[in-house]
Amino acid sequence: MESASLLSIRNVSNAYTDRKHGVFGAIDEKPVLNKVNLEMQKGEIFGLTGKSGCGKSTLARCILELIDYEGEILFCGKKNSQTHEIQMVFQDPGASLNPVKKIGWLMEEPLVIHRTGGAKERTQSVDEMLHRVGLDPSYKTRGIHELSGGQKQRVCIGRALILKPYLLIADEAISSLDVSAGAQILNLFRELHESLKLDILFISHNKDAVDYLCGRKAVMEKGQVTEII
Repeated sequence: MESASLLSIRNVSNAYTDRKHGVFGAIDEKPVLNKVNLEMQKGEIFGLTGKSGCGKSTLARCILELIDYEGEILFCGKKNSQTHEIQMVFQDPGASLNPVKKIGWLMEEPLVIHRTGGAKERTQSVDEMLHRVGLDPSYKTRGIHELSGGQKQRVCIGRALILKPYLLIADEAISSLDVSAGAQILNLFRELHESLKLDILFISHNKDAVDYLCGRKAVMEKGQVTEII
């Protein structure tokens, strides 16, 4: 972690492949990203904004290596980061949480998957993280259906942070919430940035939210970065 650069995106392109007229039909490639260049420094809440369909979420998935791309993406100066170093919070918190599991199980699951600590240590980590995202540890016994949209998003943020990533990508994380809950989540991101020294890539079509939360921002249009402010 010596370099001041956290995330370097260099000439990244991506295309959606569609095969017309069945399996043996012609392949039609539809460009989504076109030579995107972006640099995010350590210590930032960096905003990425633009209209729906401009390529913001596709770029986030390229960063996480969930989809193929051309070009180069470096995290802390290296390719192929460890999966726990970058975590993501998605638009719809309800869709990303298993509805049959309790909150405590959902929060502990990443620690179990990565074999982090024993049962006692994991319980303590879950309690501490729930408190940090603004939920009482008693929420561990509740189900997803008992939570509001804002509370569900707090659980998703806690799950993402429990493995102590260097970078959190928030992809339209407030777009499904009402104005009050969305404002609370924005303030939570700011508090986590300060208290945990957490770097955040905040992706939103909501220009006002990006202006409120972020120091610098990039504007995307038709798969390209058109402006960095």
